[in-house]
Amino acid sequence: MNAVGSVVTGLICLLILQFSSEINCSFPFENYALSWEVRVNDLVSRLSLVEIKDQMSKGGAGEKGGPAPSIPRLNIGPYQWNEECLRGAAEAGEATAFPQAIGLGASFSTQLIFEIAEATGVEVRAKHNDYVKKKEYGDHKGLSCFSPVINIMRHPLWGRNQETYGEDPYLSGIYAEHFVKGLQGNHLRYVRANAGCKHFDVHGGPENIPVSRLSFDAKVVDRDWRLTYLPAFRACVKAGTYSLMCSYNSINGVPACANKELLTDILRDEWNFKGYVISDEGALEFIISRHNYTSSPVDAAAMCVKAGCNIELSGNNPYVYSKIVDAVKQGKLSEALVRERVKPLFYTRMRLGEFDPPSMNPYMKYNLSVVQSPQHRELAVKAAMETFVLLKNDNGLLPIKKHFNKIAIVGPMADNLDQLYGTYAADIDPKYASTPLKGLSRMSDTVNYVSGCLDDNKCQNYSSNDIKKAVTDTQLVIVCVGTGKELEAEGNDRRDMYLAGNQSNLIQDAVNYANGSPVLLLVFSAGPVNISMFDRNPLIEAIIQCFFPAQATGEALYNTITMATKDASPAGRLPYTWYDTADQIPSMTDYSMTGRTYRYFKSSPLYPFGYGLSYTTFQYLTFNLVPTIVAGDDQYIYGQVMNTGSVDSYEVVQVYISWMTTNETMPYLQLVGFQKLFIKSDSSEEFNLVINAEQLAVWTDKGFVVQPGKIKVYVGGQQANQKRRISSNILEATFNIVGEKYLGKY
Repeated sequence: MNAVGSVVTGLICLLILQFSSEINCSFPFENYALSWEVRVNDLVSRLSLVEIKDQMSKGGAGEKGGPAPSIPRLNIGPYQWNEECLRGAAEAGEATAFPQAIGLGASFSTQLIFEIAEATGVEVRAKHNDYVKKKEYGDHKGLSCFSPVINIMRHPLWGRNQETYGEDPYLSGIYAEHFVKGLQGNHLRYVRANAGCKHFDVHGGPENIPVSRLSFDAKVVDRDWRLTYLPAFRACVKAGTYSLMCSYNSINGVPACANKELLTDILRDEWNFKGYVISDEGALEFIISRHNYTSSPVDAAAMCVKAGCNIELSGNNPYVYSKIVDAVKQGKLSEALVRERVKPLFYTRMRLGEFDPPSMNPYMKYNLSVVQSPQHRELAVKAAMETFVLLKNDNGLLPIKKHFNKIAIVGPMADNLDQLYGTYAADIDPKYASTPLKGLSRMSDTVNYVSGCLDDNKCQNYSSNDIKKAVTDTQLVIVCVGTGKELEAEGNDRRDMYLAGNQSNLIQDAVNYANGSPVLLLVFSAGPVNISMFDRNPLIEAIIQCFFPAQATGEALYNTITMATKDASPAGRLPYTWYDTADQIPSMTDYSMTGRTYRYFKSSPLYPFGYGLSYTTFQYLTFNLVPTIVAGDDQYIYGQVMNTGSVDSYEVVQVYISWMTTNETMPYLQLVGFQKLFIKSDSSEEFNLVINAEQLAVWTDKGFVVQPGKIKVYVGGQQANQKRRISSNILEATFNIVGEKYLGKY
């Protein structure tokens, strides 16, 4: 800052001090009357290179990994970057546990994901305020979230499918947008907690089968990169996220965290991202030890800083970014670039309110009374209900409105609270949590319960006799099976789609010993499991995919199964293709999109993407669009859908397009819009959606182009042209595009 600037700053300080006793004008960066840019530049100009190195190498994870250290001479305190907020404040004591992300994807509700992100942000901020008062800065005590996970679910056996929103890039991108806005808040000056979309990029398995994620090289062509792997992250950036996390894998031979094409050319130059990139935990070290991309930590530090990685999440191992000073001294890295890379870190902390008077920031008023508040607990129940996907309901078994004398609730997931939460969940608080057993016991005077699997979900040690005793002479049998984090999780891929161990035998025994009593099958998993034989079995009258509903599992199931509340009719829709077997699609290590997800899959799945039954029926009455548009214009869709059944219910209006005249290789079908409507029995509601120009463009060697030609549009309650159908109809129409419009690369 020059002399004139210093004088002006001093005068501003004197003026503000007349009205505020809270401002500290020791340094210009503490003067909230100045612009963010001036304040950040002033702060960073006062740091030594060693201090900058300490800030960039302390991204968290473990006692030695963080927090970023204090700088007492500048009145700067420590800061913890390692925070998980996927669907509640994770691994940080008491917090509301909302359903796992894959279930939220099934809700097809942008309002729901916004509300959950908002509630999560409120609790994360409240807990952080309390931690700072206690001077606690350990893991999961900060405000900078490694959430949401917006990688595409591209293979059913990937261990981390549960953290995603499913297989569609448009759905994942819309969810990312609403998560970011819900979490970060809408204050004009301050951020409640900042989002960090991950894992950037071309990341979606394997974890450990058949090779390690820590050394995997994802080979991807530009077309798949642009049409599938990048769109959700671009949506996240457009929504205003402050951070992205670069992934473990290499992309076409270059580790993601050292990939200039990804972190600078695309992220910053094409998308104009101004935030910070943090490495996945240990990713910078694995560039050396796993990818063998370089053998020198100094070289690794230089290449990652140059590529665009601002901060290292290191764990308790030696830090690559601890060598930043050495890289500068050896001429492999410029000090000017290092100073630029640290600026987004302090800009984020400023926007979180760290350097302003607390009275200015409304988020500083949050206290622990908001954690597990009645409103948040109610939201957890509502959210869980919206995640359930009714896959089968023969003979109208559901909803069940009568009370029984005796029922059986069996299976390894019937009373398994830990596995019902999934990964990256808030800590379990038994006083707010309910299992299927606890929630559904209200349906009967007597309940016979056994797990059947005598050790764990692997179900190697199984008692058929226990199942026989439990289900004999009961009026209803509820079977609860699935995976849980024990069988699919980070670092743990599944080897096949079969139910583990003797779980299939357990289901079959329950059916056999039920002696004709109705059987309800509840599946708790992220990815699809092989239940084809049970889907075809008429003695299993109903099947619900429940995902991992977390703390509200039992209460939400009771509401849905018994129609205990007016909004309890199932409206979840599958956010992925439920294949018959994993053999229907290519290997997990093949990153070509050919033959995988509904967009490129040609065979018949067990249940298609977007599929889900209801307790009522719907009829799409009208559907209108603009018959001809000019390239670059948006298309407007509107119409009317009627609830023709006897139950008030939500319906998910789904809009898909296909390109009829292009020579470019595009998806067979692409979701371009959805709208969730609550429709009363024998009533209708209007839907209105917009297909924007970017969604109509095709990828060419030069970039995205809206071409002249025909587009077909499908509107209904599921995909068109599926063997597995729901009761409602699907309307279709075509429109013409005249002219051509180049939209560039994105």
